[in-house]
Amino acid sequence: MPYRYLLFNKPYGVLTQFTDEGDRPTLKNYIDVPSVYAVGRLDQDSEGLLLLTNHGAVQHRLSDPKFHHSKTYWVQVEGIPTPEAIAQLETGVFIQDYKTRPAKVKFLSVDITAIPPRDPPIRFRASIPATWLEMTLTEGKNRQVRRMTAAVGFPTLRLIRAAIANLKLDGLEIGQWRDLTSKEIAIVSTYTK
Repeated sequence: MPYRYLLFNKPYGVLTQFTDEGDRPTLKNYIDVPSVYAVGRLDQDSEGLLLLTNHGAVQHRLSDPKFHHSKTYWVQVEGIPTPEAIAQLETGVFIQDYKTRPAKVKFLSVDITAIPPRDPPIRFRASIPATWLEMTLTEGKNRQVRRMTAAVGFPTLRLIRAAIANLKLDGLEIGQWRDLTSKEIAIVSTYTK
């Protein structure tokens, strides 16, 4: 069976699996390709880039944190993070009994108006501004980005994964998927070496 590699822009509220006993929306509502599985996970409240494949070695290499593949997130936080909070995120923060690896953090430089609104919208507070950050991590513990921003005093309101290693969300509408291009497949195939 030939390998398949799909990029999917996961909407808010969709589970990163193909079945659910609770009848919640899953990948099956969007993707009708047999025998592909998500590489890593995005929780139900998160949006953005998801890679699916039937290539077990690629799935393992991109999911296992020991290989240090980067994942980039656009993170809308409550408030305006201080330089001290950014420095904490960049050097690692304690969440539960674990210190995170250093992250790359900067204020988001893409055109924020190009990010489509979420349905349902995030909560709005007139007295507290919201700020977009770009965070790049090389690990992926459960709800890690949310826990990191909360630990430094700026809770996450919205979370969108924008990139997995060299694969980017660019041009993929919410709820759409596509096969990887031959150039992207060539890059992904290097992850098994």
